[in-house]
Amino acid sequence: MKLFVQVPCLNEEATLGDVLDSIPTQIDGIDEIHVLVIDDGSTDRTVEVARAHGVTHFVRHTRNMGLARSFRDGVDYALLNGADIVVNTDGDNQYPQAQIAELVQPIVAGTADIVIGDRQTKTIEHFSRFKRLMQSTGSWVASRAAGLDLPDAASGFRAYSKYSLIRLNIVTRFSYCMETIVQAGYKRLALTSIPITTNPKTRESRLFSNIWQHMFMSGSAIVRVYLMYRPMALFAWISAVLAACGLVPFVRYLVLLRVDPGGDHLQSLLLGVLLIITALLAVVIGVVADLTRLNRTLAEEQLDLQKLQRYGD
Repeated sequence: MKLFVQVPCLNEEATLGDVLDSIPTQIDGIDEIHVLVIDDGSTDRTVEVARAHGVTHFVRHTRNMGLARSFRDGVDYALLNGADIVVNTDGDNQYPQAQIAELVQPIVAGTADIVIGDRQTKTIEHFSRFKRLMQSTGSWVASRAAGLDLPDAASGFRAYSKYSLIRLNIVTRFSYCMETIVQAGYKRLALTSIPITTNPKTRESRLFSNIWQHMFMSGSAIVRVYLMYRPMALFAWISAVLAACGLVPFVRYLVLLRVDPGGDHLQSLLLGVLLIITALLAVVIGVVADLTRLNRTLAEEQLDLQKLQRYGD
């Protein structure tokens, strides 16, 4: 089996050497290990450092394209060069590269399609209490959206089988982490997690400027992908809530009509009718969105066939 370890980088000359030096050179069940550096528009010596450490595989962007595009371009390069497994790690040396050997074993054994490194965020010292709470909440939301149980959905330390990468399609620009989880759940890919440690913090995240931006962008990605793959479930809930709210003015109207038959209670009746009509519209939108989902499913099946032809069986 051929393993590609891809390292997305944006000005990582200070830490990239440590990352590359700690990547295993031998792993049970793996015949070849290759390192791929994805230079996402770096303006420092990132590429020179990588070459000095023996890296020969590169994907280079002339300007910063973002983490999701870097991941997608790296996967395309790795699969074109015969990768059976792709591991994604970070250039800031956050993750313990020695644990790549453990990360790939469920895929080597054929028991998983995707393996996520669980950072055990509650034990990370430089995470504030609020950040730990938000990480746990985000993982819970992503897990529910995917129908899975993942303790650290935001972790970027992951291993993917070739089969899973052919089935996944990245459409967001911010980060692929949440999107791939929801897609994997919908497409019935086998996901598992293994506990990992983390290295001391080397710098602030460049993916987002603050925790609020991260929460907003991650939440938006989850909602968008959920709408793509499970629209009827979402619109059914919206319709149910609107219908329930619409019944309240109707009940109020009947009660007031009984208490004060001659009173003018038309406003309650109009509000109830408006809410019920809105609930019916939500159902209609859900049906249309679900038909769009069916078309997308057929299109993605064709895309899977094209990928098989591009990357080989």
